[in-house]
Amino acid sequence: MAQSVAKPVEHLELGEREDIELNSLGMWVYLASEIMFFGVLFTAYIVYRHAYPQVFAEASKFLDTRIGSINTLLLLSSSFTVALGVNATQRGERRLSLMLLAITVILGLGFLGLKFLEYSHEIENNLFPGGSFNYPGTNPDQAKLFFSLYFVMTGMHALHMVVGIAFVSTVGFLTWQQWITPQRYAPVELAALFWHFVDIVWIFIFPLLYLVA
Repeated sequence: MAQSVAKPVEHLELGEREDIELNSLGMWVYLASEIMFFGVLFTAYIVYRHAYPQVFAEASKFLDTRIGSINTLLLLSSSFTVALGVNATQRGERRLSLMLLAITVILGLGFLGLKFLEYSHEIENNLFPGGSFNYPGTNPDQAKLFFSLYFVMTGMHALHMVVGIAFVSTVGFLTWQQWITPQRYAPVELAALFWHFVDIVWIFIFPLLYLVA
């Protein structure tokens, strides 16, 4: 049985290129709606941050900047590995692509693990904006608003991280099954695009919440 020869990306047929471009357009439309969603959260935060600058700066000191910094490094590294994974897929280097996608997933899981560890510390210290909320600083009502925005923004980001991990894991499985090839690499590119979006959202969240002071 003759084996199919992988075509380089620049030699893809017109129909194949059109499919890739159409899929990318669909992902960009979806990401545009996500940008508007997070844009509403960022706008609400900026408005209240301007209204209560001192309280927000004081409340920010109760967040774990070390964990936030490590998570930032993890996500920046994962963006690099997923980009390399796309490139490896386009070149037909399946094993390298699998390794890079696996590293991306591991880094994402590390991010979530640290984030949930941070959540557990904050809940233990009664900083979750619920019935047991007990803020040790001044103006607890205004500080509760800060922590409400904090948990909503980081919680929605964590949810998108879960989706991104599932997306990249699925793409990795399809790569392992040899369904994804240099001629059919669009799913890897779309997964990377979504991953980059989630990383960029965190790049905005980190300074807004952790570096207020």
